[in-house]
Amino acid sequence: MYPFTYTKAADTREALNAGRRGGRYIAGGTTLVDLMRETVERPGSLVDISALPLREVTVTKSGGLRLGALVRMAEAAAHPKVRSLYPVISQALELSASAQLRNMATIGGNIMQRTRCTYFRDVTAACNKREPGSGCAARDGYNRSHAILGTSDSCVATHPSDLAVALAALEATLHLLGPDGERTMPFAEFLLQPGSTPNREQALKTGELITAVEIPAHPRPLRSGYLKVRDRQSYEFALTSAAVALHIGGGVIRAAKVAAGGVGTVPWKLPAVEQALIGERPSDRLWTEAAGHAADGARPLTHNGFKAELLTRTVERQLRTVGGTA
Repeated sequence: MYPFTYTKAADTREALNAGRRGGRYIAGGTTLVDLMRETVERPGSLVDISALPLREVTVTKSGGLRLGALVRMAEAAAHPKVRSLYPVISQALELSASAQLRNMATIGGNIMQRTRCTYFRDVTAACNKREPGSGCAARDGYNRSHAILGTSDSCVATHPSDLAVALAALEATLHLLGPDGERTMPFAEFLLQPGSTPNREQALKTGELITAVEIPAHPRPLRSGYLKVRDRQSYEFALTSAAVALHIGGGVIRAAKVAAGGVGTVPWKLPAVEQALIGERPSDRLWTEAAGHAADGARPLTHNGFKAELLTRTVERQLRTVGGTA
């Protein structure tokens, strides 16, 4: 591990001042510390923001939900309002990492976590995300766990967060605070596809801090859930996953929100699946036909072609689970 300075910010102003000078924010440390140990990340300065007042879970006036960036994953998953209003979020969180990590990791940190691509974490391997212009060893290497959607010639790494898939499906908004003041951003615009600059992963400005995640109010009744398919049941990242939220009124699907994980370079919204559902009555035939659009545009590699069919089956299964057939 390389030398670095450490500052614990007493308030938001102190944190932002340190961030403006190039300090890296840290709270639970469940991702950044690992990357520092492996010398993938070499920050010269760490700014501990764990004392900042960003730990509230509140229902908004419109009926949505706001999660402070420093709410622990375990706290958010167990919160009665999260569980009752948006089960998909609780389920995504509970299927993430291990219990010990969920007790430490924060909502903001979970969104900011970097890929688990083995080539990214191996400093001897070519990786454009870690060292721009060095190449992508995963493209011609063992790429079973890599992305089939949103890839480029520069990078095929997946985004690892389960929570982010649920937030993408629910069309969440991020609240940000930086040296230039406050701003909001659609979550869909925050995580960036690799293109030719895979080293730029989020649309954050220098020194900017996530303060909260807000899920907008969705029409009720709302049924939602998260399904994760992985090689083993515990402490494993997704081969594919599906977050589904459906508003069914009068026996007809009035609104549908669907996103996938484990298959994209970012959490992958599935608008073609959503459009196939709206205005239709739940049925076995509908779930199959709608899920058939899940892998549209997939670009499989040597070892991960199975993911297209696995994604389709996962989306279909979760549509059936959430929507039923009545």
